[in-house]
Parts: sequence; structure tokens; C-alpha cells
Amino acid sequence: MDGDEWQAYFRDFERSAFRLEVHQTYAMPAEAETVRGFLAGEPVPEGFNAAWHQTVLDHAAAGRTMTRAKIVSRPLTPYSRYLFEWCIPGNVAAGEDYEIVDVTDHPNPGLPEQDFWLFDESIVVHLNYRSDGTQINRELIQDPDIGRYLAWRDLALESAVPFSAFRT
Repeated sequence: MDGDEWQAYFRDFERSAFRLEVHQTYAMPAEAETVRGFLAGEPVPEGFNAAWHQTVLDHAAAGRTMTRAKIVSRPLTPYSRYLFEWCIPGNVAAGEDYEIVDVTDHPNPGLPEQDFWLFDESIVVHLNYRSDGTQINRELIQDPDIGRYLAWRDLALESAVPFSAFRT
């Protein structure tokens, strides 16, 4: 699932979009240049993530929620540091609720080892990755056990702290 088919989920959801992020490193080709810049100590590029921020702003203005729960373990990987310093602050400023589940000193509370998006509490898309963080594909789950995904969402959010609280 790519291109407009994938983008339609973000354009067309009616109430809520939730993502569980479980990996500590993602190797996305579209981010390679900005990750290199971050690691080299460069400043955040002008207009960084502007299209995503506009998507979040538009949904927030329409009363739709966008929430993520990211599982982390310290010390943070270079990629997680990139997210925390360059990506997440702008997403939060645009209106995305970004929550952090820190499993450094606590075992995983029972969350899956599978990234997924849950749209409108009814549509599930798995994001499948290799161990090095490269994405294999996105997979629309046919007839998902919605109760299980809602329970994972709720457990992640109950186990999380807001990004701003974690960052301090």
C-alpha cells in the first residue's frame, strides 16, 4: 500500500488516528537526508515537516484527533534522538498528541511488537519493518480483532507520559 491509497487514510479518517510505534530505529529513505543533517549537528531545516504539520493542523481544526504512543528504551538510539529533537516537537505544536512509553526500567506492559495505525477505531494498517528499521510494507488488516487493537491503544496510553513530560 503506497501513494494515494496510503495517503487516503490520513486524508479521509473521520474521528481519530492512532499509531503505536515500537521500533527504536526506522530507516526511511525519505528521512535519510534529514537524519544525516541531525547527526551532523545541523540546524532544523526551514519548513521541516510542514506538509505533515498542516495535515495535523487541519484535522485538529476539524475536531479529529491524531495520537501516537512511542515505546522507548534509554539510552535513546540516534534515530530516537532525531525524533525527539527535530520531529516530535513540531508534531505536538501542530496538535498531535504524542505519548511516550518508557520501558527502560519497566518491562513492556503487554504491547505488541508490531507498529500499526488504527483509524476511526475500525481500520487497522500494520507497518512491517525489517530488524534494521527499513520498511517492508504497509498491510491493511482484513477483519481485524478491533477489541484487541483498542485494548493495545488503551494500554499504551495508560502506560505513557506526554512527550513534554518525558522530555523534561
